[in-house]
Amino acid sequence: MRWEEVKERFPNEWVVLEAIKAYSKDGQRFIEEMTVIDTFDDSTNAFKRYNELHRVDPQREYCFFHTSRATVTAKERYVGIRGPR
Repeated sequence: MRWEEVKERFPNEWVVLEAIKAYSKDGQRFIEEMTVIDTFDDSTNAFKRYNELHRVDPQREYCFFHTSRATVTAKERYVGIRGPR
């Protein structure tokens, strides 16, 4: 599903997504294709659901956005293992 379709089907809601097709450019993550997993009226419950999913399967790319956003672009962050100091 593309973002325009998500916005049309779930207006003015928080959606928890799994990115199916995405790419990175200049420190941003652009999600082109996604699957909606859950919808919520508030960000707190959306965040809780995101955390549950991420704990169960951290290798999958989950995120949450409000459908009032024009695009589903997120600032990319590096999560890695620190070496010895």
